[in-house]
Parts: sequence; C-alpha cells; structure tokens
Amino acid sequence: MKRVTFQIAILALVALPGFAQEILTLDEAVAMALDQNRSLRNSALDTRKALENLRANQTHQLPSLSVNGLGARQLQSFDFTLTKGVLGTYPGTGPLPGNDVHLKTPLAPTGMIVGKVSQPLSSLIRIRRNLDTLRTGVELTKEQTRAEKQQVVREVKRVYYAIQQAESSLAAAHETVALYKELGRLTENYVAGEVVLKSELLDVLTHLAKAEQSESVLEDQRSNAGEQLNQLLGRDILSSVRVEPVLDIEADSIDLEAARRRALELRPEVRQAKLQRTQAEQDVRAKKAEYIPDIAAEFNALNFINYGQFFPSHSNSVGLSLSWEPFDWGRKKHELAQKQHTAEQARNSEQDAVNAVLADVNQKYRQLRQSRTQLRVAHLAQETSIESLRVVRNKFAVQAVLLKDVLQGQVNLEQYNSDYQQALVSLWNARADFERALGEEQ
Repeated sequence: MKRVTFQIAILALVALPGFAQEILTLDEAVAMALDQNRSLRNSALDTRKALENLRANQTHQLPSLSVNGLGARQLQSFDFTLTKGVLGTYPGTGPLPGNDVHLKTPLAPTGMIVGKVSQPLSSLIRIRRNLDTLRTGVELTKEQTRAEKQQVVREVKRVYYAIQQAESSLAAAHETVALYKELGRLTENYVAGEVVLKSELLDVLTHLAKAEQSESVLEDQRSNAGEQLNQLLGRDILSSVRVEPVLDIEADSIDLEAARRRALELRPEVRQAKLQRTQAEQDVRAKKAEYIPDIAAEFNALNFINYGQFFPSHSNSVGLSLSWEPFDWGRKKHELAQKQHTAEQARNSEQDAVNAVLADVNQKYRQLRQSRTQLRVAHLAQETSIESLRVVRNKFAVQAVLLKDVLQGQVNLEQYNSDYQQALVSLWNARADFERALGEEQ
C-alpha cells in the first residue's frame, strides 16, 4: 500500500508542471486581454465619465431651487417719521396719522431668507444644443475605446506570434547545437587519428559556439515576449506562458474594393473624424444660441426676521426674469468665427482620415500578398533541402561522401524548417495587420 501511494505521489509530481503550464491559445489570450487589460479599463472609465457629464448637464433643463440666508446686526437703525396726514384725511376721522409718528428699528440681530425657484425657458435652446455636443463626445470616447481595443488585440497577436517564432527558432537551434556537438565529437576522433586537420576541428567548434550563442539569444527573446504578453493580458509578468505551435494558414481570396468599403465603415479613425466634424458643427449652433436672451419663469419668496413690526415679515412673487447682453464689443462674433474655423478644420481632417485609411488598407494588402510569396519560397526551399539531404544520405551509404556532409545537410534542413516557420508566422502577422486595417475588433 505504501508503495502504491508512493507511485501515485510520483505521478502527481510529474503531472503537476503540465497542469501549471497549460497551453494558452490565441483566442484565449485575446479574450483575456479584452477583459483584464488595464489601459482598456481606463478607456472604458473615460466613456463613463463622459456619460456622467452628459447626465449632469441634462439637469440644467429642470427647475432650479436655491435658498440664500443672511444673518446680521444692523450698524444703523431704520429711522423715519410718518408725518401728520401722510396717509390721508378722512371725514369723521381726520388726518391719518393724527400726529407725527417717529419709527425706529432696534439695533438687534436680524435675518433674511431668500428662496427662488427658476425654470429656464429661452435658454433651453442653448442647453439642448450643448447636450447634443456632449452626446457626440460620448460617442467619441466609445470610438476611442474601440480603437484601443483593436490596438491591444493587434499587440497581443504580434507578441503571441513572436513567441511562436522564437520557440520555432529555438527548436531548430537545439537541433543545430546537438548536431554540431556530434560533429565536433567525430572530428576530434578524426584529428586524433590524423585523418583531418586541427583547423577543421576549430572551425566546427566555432560554428558550435555561434549556434549556442544564437540559442541563448532566442531564449532571451522568448522570455521578453512572454513578459510583454503577460503585461498585455493584465496578469503577473512572471507567469509562465506556453503557446500553440504555428498553424498552417489556408489561402483565401480577398476583394480589395470590398475591403476598402468595409474599412471606411468600421475603422475608428474614420468614425472619430466624422463625429469630430459633427461636434464642431454642433458647437457652432450652440454658440449662435447665445445671442438669444435668457428668459426664465421664477417664483421668489423673501422672509425678514426681527426687522420690526412695521416691516413686512415675508413677500412672495411670481414672474419672468430677463438676462441679456445686447452689446459685447464683438466678443460673441469672434467666438462664433473661431467655432466656424474649427468646423472647417474638422471637415478637412475627416477627408485626411479617409485617405489615410485607404492607404493603410492598400499597404497591408500588399504586405499580405508579399508574405504569401515569401511563404511559398520558404516552402520550396524546405522541399529542396529535404531532397538534398536524401541524396547525401544515399551517397553516404555507398561511402561517396563523408559523415560531415550528412550532418551539414541535416543542419541546413533544420535551418530551412526554421525559415519556413518564420515565414508562416510573418504571414499570420500580415493577416492580423490586414484585419486590423479593416477595423476588425478581434
């Protein structure tokens, strides 16, 4: 029983690293980045901030309630006299008042409370035009978030493909180092038997040192790429990363004209340029609304505390208030001209954005086409190397070539295999760039 338990424990320890380093697929990496990337979270918060600003400004359409209070002590009393008969003279009563009456307020603490309810009327036009501008601003932040999502997805794919390329090159480098070590061992035997010169051994050892150096560089590149991927995924950069091997890619036909139309429809840059033009035109309309006088319906309530019996204790009123600046020395005119110039700039920028997107799509299409050609060349070179190695092995079987030639042919094949894998990764990168140029989010 103890032996069985020990064997189970050994199997668990052997299997544990495999569970700790599960293979991360590209789709999983992209989904993780979209969910956990910190820059994307900040971008989403910018959208929420713009939305809260819009909601705050929407309250300006509703009635406003304000209460102001004043507590003070009079430095000088209200002192005045009601002269005899100032209120009139009446038959049977005589003059009111019958004698001069002297009134004086006490020098005591007094208070005043002013309450006002105001509903904007004419200014609703300007408020609503400003709200249109803020709504467009919310859409702009959403497009900015879309642009950042596309950028993050592209970076995840780029780093993921870099890891695949490094691992593919590492596999070839490991084989090359092993082959050079075997070649060095055989060459040492030949030198000891005085079959070959010592210079040939030194040449083999030099190639071995270069291969080991390349292996070390590739390992560092793979580690750096793994840390970059962890940073993009929003997790600990020291987490281990295992990726899928490079997959073959199927040839697909691309309609360039359809791709251009799709890019103009989906690219965030074009949408942002259109929204910025719309926002600039909305700013012009909102600025024009400032020429309208501000008219509001108001209810006012005033309460006086400790001003004396002869002073009214409260006063209520309902009416309209008007606020207008008929002459501003041309300030509104110049501000409106500034907004109009900004709108003209936005229209120019929109056309530039369209041209830039079309140029980007054309460039990425050409790069994708070149990558396909490069992959075809690498595939042919790989097949040629396989055939050359077969011929060298057949010659070695009849002692027509040396073992050194067989090993060199094997090294060449490993290099061509690595070149093919790198060309395949380059094609995946070019395809990802083209998809991003179309405005695809994943």
